[in-house]
Amino acid sequence: MKISLHIYGLIFFVGIVLFPAKAQELRCNVQLVSTQIQGSNKSVTEALQTALFEFVNSRAWTNNSFATEERIECNMMLNITSLVGSTFSGSIQIQSRRPVFNSAYSTTVFNFKDDNLKFTYVEGEPLEFSETAYSSNLTSIVAFYVYIILGMDYDSFSLNGGTPYFRKAETVVTNAQQSGEKGWRASEGSNSNKNRYWIAQNFLDDRYRGVREFIYKYHRQGLDKMSSKPNDVRRDLADYMKLLQDVYRRKPDPYMLLLQITFDAKSNEFMEIFGNSPAEEKGRVVKILKEIDPANIGRYDNI
Repeated sequence: MKISLHIYGLIFFVGIVLFPAKAQELRCNVQLVSTQIQGSNKSVTEALQTALFEFVNSRAWTNNSFATEERIECNMMLNITSLVGSTFSGSIQIQSRRPVFNSAYSTTVFNFKDDNLKFTYVEGEPLEFSETAYSSNLTSIVAFYVYIILGMDYDSFSLNGGTPYFRKAETVVTNAQQSGEKGWRASEGSNSNKNRYWIAQNFLDDRYRGVREFIYKYHRQGLDKMSSKPNDVRRDLADYMKLLQDVYRRKPDPYMLLLQITFDAKSNEFMEIFGNSPAEEKGRVVKILKEIDPANIGRYDNI
């Protein structure tokens, strides 16, 4: 199946209560935070946590077999800021990581906060999801991000290897658009240029192929070889930045969310990798980063 050992996890927990993982593809930890809710019903939140843990970890999301050590490590944190009756509202933060070969280091692949979290849940009700029809907003949101996590992980091991899972994520978006909930259409939600519609659209848009090629080369041809040839690999990583620069200059759409997703996951790592580069190499990288990620210009000066 894949070329790797995956040590990844989605951690689902209520407050500080941790549950042992029993996964298919994911080692899944979930954190459900409801501290902003006065007098929140602990039994309901605990039941929801357990249901989500089982939903993500017990379901087979692919047709591949994953050994225990290959499971994908990720985190999902549901921050509940409003609970009215059985309607929960808030945000969800998703992060996934990938091990780097021949090292004890894990690199962040995906790190995203979705502010359009709203769903209904009644204690004891089953969490249902279908790939072909909309069942609920909660399971649609969680399944969507599971497919994005899988797609990015597969992309990091083979060029465009995640396409089947990005297509599944796109199907979730299409099915959920009928619900009227926010975050599923091109121009809706608390941040209309940063929602699930645009995530799926960008990954499958051929104009963003340079970003996906970067994801593959940066991880598989770069980080995975860093332990044996660090100077050569760092020079290659500097060259791979041109893939992102080309996409930025073509400007496929006004938002370019996929580029921002890349920077959110990698900007700190870029600084660590190139901080000890020779002056010429460092100058090339900083020049590109300042152009394509202007929001972090000040930070890149520190390289």
